[in-house]
Amino acid sequence: MRLPAKVAVITGAGSGIGRASALLFAREGACVTVADVDRVGGEATADEIRQGGGRATFVPTDVTHPPDVRALIAEAVRFGGAGRLDIAFNNAGISCVGAVDETGEDEWDRVIAVNVRGVYLGCRFAVEQMKAQGGGGCILNMSSSIAQTGLARRAAYAASKGAVLALTRSMQVDCAPHGIRVNAILPGTIFTPFVEGYLRRSFPGREEEALEAIRRRQLSGELGRPEDVAAAALYLASDEAGFVLGSGLVVDGGLTAGKA
Repeated sequence: MRLPAKVAVITGAGSGIGRASALLFAREGACVTVADVDRVGGEATADEIRQGGGRATFVPTDVTHPPDVRALIAEAVRFGGAGRLDIAFNNAGISCVGAVDETGEDEWDRVIAVNVRGVYLGCRFAVEQMKAQGGGGCILNMSSSIAQTGLARRAAYAASKGAVLALTRSMQVDCAPHGIRVNAILPGTIFTPFVEGYLRRSFPGREEEALEAIRRRQLSGELGRPEDVAAAALYLASDEAGFVLGSGLVVDGGLTAGKA
């Protein structure tokens, strides 16, 4: 067990990377509070953890809404039963496709609201709790390899993930005196339900052709799996990463290395 009796909360845990992380954290001994705006997906994740003998609860959460996020952190602490929060994984996020001149104001605002405001709120209330419990704890923020390399027609998404990486590094300076570690994860293209939906909507009838083009971006020649990123999150959340502070861990199949 790498997270024995740790109390964790994971947003966006109803599918994809968040779901894989919740399942893995629970198998490694954590008590997991699953958060998602998708009630069906979130309940399914929590149910699977419980069926496997783990501890989990689901809290429907809109990460852009402060009362929701504050209540989520409070429920995670209550459910954990130890009066503390050990791990906050701010994973929830959305994307959109478009160059800056193709991206409307509403679309831009929605991506920034979920990906930046949502991470800010998760960090804010997690830090408040961790300070109140006497310090200690780990915060993980979901950035992206796009924060370090250009990618066509992803203006809003790139801006949001660059902001998350910068926020993470700045937060670590403030949080270090309290024994709180803050790190970001920078995945490449991961084959999640979001990517499947994007391919169907953007390339009807040509999904496999588009998928092959995406594969070629990675030096590995393959898309990542949610479990690849979950393993990185587990490392950063564990005591093994005690000397890892303010980092951006790249899990991208060589995407950024190939751009160097």
